[in-house]
Amino acid sequence: MSRVSPAPDFRERLVPGPGLLAVCAGAGLLVLIVLLPVAPALAWVGGVVAGAGCVAAAVLAAPRVEVGDGVLRAGRARVPVRLLGESVVLATREQRDAQLGARLDARAHVVLVSSVATAVRVVLDDPQDPTPYWLVSTRRPHDLAAALRASAGAHGAQGDAGTAKAVTPDA
Repeated sequence: MSRVSPAPDFRERLVPGPGLLAVCAGAGLLVLIVLLPVAPALAWVGGVVAGAGCVAAAVLAAPRVEVGDGVLRAGRARVPVRLLGESVVLATREQRDAQLGARLDARAHVVLVSSVATAVRVVLDDPQDPTPYWLVSTRRPHDLAAALRASAGAHGAQGDAGTAKAVTPDA
């Protein structure tokens, strides 16, 4: 018999914002314009297929963030919640952007989507991993932090694993 895994505590696909979708519409329009002098019927079909294909590729390539089975998954990476420390909710774009630039540790695991204004910064408490923290975009930062807390409690995390706090704009 196969083991059925329970539904994740948190799941989100970081689909692109309206800007990228407008670029996809523009790509479809470009294909339409290029093919119009050659074959008008083919131009319409090509334009629609190019635009829809661009949107589909952008949505399918969008990273996922998930907490379930005692594991945090962000993009292709995964880490057991028992190895996580404090979660910091970055509830505004300014708070998220303050973590970037000169303040960003080059060893950090970063899953950022520019169209998502909020994020969560999760400290990694694994002595064998040089990654100091994960910085993960999410449209629901408080829900992600709560899911990490709940999962850490359910999977016997040590110390302050899964604790969360909100930061002030000047933090």
